[in-house]
Amino acid sequence: MPNNNKPYDHSTPFKTGILLVNLGTPDEPTTSAVRKYLDEFLSDPRVVDKPRWLWWLILHGVILRFRPRKAAHAYQQIWTEQGSPLLTISQAQEEKLREALTNKHSDVCVALGMSYGQPSIKTALEKLKQDNVNKIIVLPLYPQFSATTTASVFDAVATAVKQWRFLPEINFINHYHDKPQYITALANSIRNSWQTLEQPDKLLLSFHGLPKANLAAGDPYFCECHKTARLLAEELKLEDSQWALSFQSRMGVEQWLTPYTDKTLTEWAQQGIKNVHVACPGFSADCLETLEEINMQNRELFLNAGGEQYHYIPALNDSDEHIEMMASLIEPQIELWQQHQVSVDLDMMKKLADRLNNKS
Repeated sequence: MPNNNKPYDHSTPFKTGILLVNLGTPDEPTTSAVRKYLDEFLSDPRVVDKPRWLWWLILHGVILRFRPRKAAHAYQQIWTEQGSPLLTISQAQEEKLREALTNKHSDVCVALGMSYGQPSIKTALEKLKQDNVNKIIVLPLYPQFSATTTASVFDAVATAVKQWRFLPEINFINHYHDKPQYITALANSIRNSWQTLEQPDKLLLSFHGLPKANLAAGDPYFCECHKTARLLAEELKLEDSQWALSFQSRMGVEQWLTPYTDKTLTEWAQQGIKNVHVACPGFSADCLETLEEINMQNRELFLNAGGEQYHYIPALNDSDEHIEMMASLIEPQIELWQQHQVSVDLDMMKKLADRLNNKS
């Protein structure tokens, strides 16, 4: 894998690269920065599966004229001195995962990429390339597979390595919605919340929404969300009456996956349910959709409709248990590759020894 400055040194030891990927964020909470980000995000045919010419007219003629200002205001509500919460949390995840893996594997390097915005997937892969990787494990931080998220990461990775002289072996972890370590980490985060707060009348598990047409087209996301929710409720030993699943963040006029989070919370308050907690098991890091939509907008909806207590349970973020869960997804593949390499090396040594014995 040559670089622009000097010829490639073929004696350089190879490493295994880990590519962490999340959705992305604008560079700043400004209208112009949000417009640039939304243009990139909503132009992805994986995200919006409509005829390109028609969608271009809708996107540039309507959405990008009005939505960026409203979204910028929402970002301003959650922006911190360090910047975007999603980016700073993702960077902390990257650093902690690097430490966890390199404590056991000295020849491993980790890079963070975003599907939209910076650092890009291409930039992250270039960093791994400079570290001389011959194997890459791609971990999109979307527990439930969707063509709109995980498959989009696959597209970006494939595009980025097109021009590489040497193509590394790539392992793609496309979901982990039912992994025991993931379910346990979620359950423990909820239990920890309940140690300091009264257990609510209802627990709502809110996942990001998708158009219903995606389900009809074969996207497994809806089914995987339901499996995650069911396994989590079982781990928490909840009765059916104590929890529910919903979908948030819909846009446009077409029908999205139901039930809707905002309508569910309003109905609960109107039915006399006073105390609710909301967790978002589809988000690996807190972001606009959890911090502003769930913790601000939906809190206001519930309380204005008659509810009395509302608590958002944060995402797993960079918690130790979350990092351990990520490592548990990655390490078996590293060990498999290492075992294969040892087997190949032993086989080569045996063949060399046989040749020497035959000559003697």
